Amino acid sequence: MGNQPVEELPEHVRRNREAWDTGISAFFADRAGAQWAAEPHWGVWAIPQQELPVLPADLAGKDLIELGCGTAYVSAWAARAGARPVGIDNSERQLAAARACQDEFDIHFPLLHGNAEQVPLPDASFDVAISEHGASSWCDPYRWIPEAARLLRPGGELVFMRSSDLLTLCTPETGAAGDALLRPQIGMSRIADDGGGVNFALPHGPMIRLLRESGFVLEDLIEVYPGENASTDYDYVELEWARQWPSEEVWKARRVAS
Repeated sequence: MGNQPVEELPEHVRRNREAWDTGISAFFADRAGAQWAAEPHWGVWAIPQQELPVLPADLAGKDLIELGCGTAYVSAWAARAGARPVGIDNSERQLAAARACQDEFDIHFPLLHGNAEQVPLPDASFDVAISEHGASSWCDPYRWIPEAARLLRPGGELVFMRSSDLLTLCTPETGAAGDALLRPQIGMSRIADDGGGVNFALPHGPMIRLLRESGFVLEDLIEVYPGENASTDYDYVELEWARQWPSEEVWKARRVAS
């Protein structure tokens, strides 16, 4: 997949690769080492794992794939918990930062440069598939969720974190989310990013149907609220807003036997 010609990639994948390799990655590369060194924490509010249990409790001996791994700190956390991770990301600049951290922290696992909607690995290779604002935000759900199902063994877990439907509906083109609905929910799916890329935001009903049609049973949907002293480096949501309405969601689903 890393050798697939750029012109053969879907249009949104090409746009996202350019956006990340030419601009967005710098922000995440600068903080990669701190993320690798930290204890697991989640989302824009950095909520600790003990308060927001995103990683499965027992990862020892599990094969895990991180879809849209970025600098791969989630995979590093999983490796410390005993998993055997593989990361795939669309941005070579993100993966370069991940490789540097692998050397710095002496935690090594495979990193693939490619499209998480079409992973060059066999069926039923993994016990866990995870995405924290990676494939769950930047890939077409009608492609990456069936692909996650293909990659998982029966009984395998899919865990992903994304922005909430309400945040997406209330966020203007520039600035932080407010208390007004700014776009229709009907038909919501693909949203142009102000950095030149493409985000995806599938509402709850279509997402639940897609998971079921892809062979998953939904086990949990956690609406995320930060603590009163939380802070964030991101400018599209403020604490007062996020204490009233969920700014992020964690979805947990299990692959049923075919």
